[in-house]
Amino acid sequence: MSEQRINGAIDRIERALIRIEVQASRARASEKLSENHEKLKSRVAASLAQLDGLIESLEK
Repeated sequence: MSEQRINGAIDRIERALIRIEVQASRARASEKLSENHEKLKSRVAASLAQLDGLIESLEK
């Protein structure tokens, strides 16, 4: 293999690695966002349940 072909192959490999790293970073960010969303949903549900309980107690 000529040096030019080897350098071309190395360049393509490096570009592919960059694309892989970008996608992996996005996947990690997406996972973290999903985790945060679930935590927030849980907290909101708990707060709404508390409010519902307070409203019920006031209506009695």
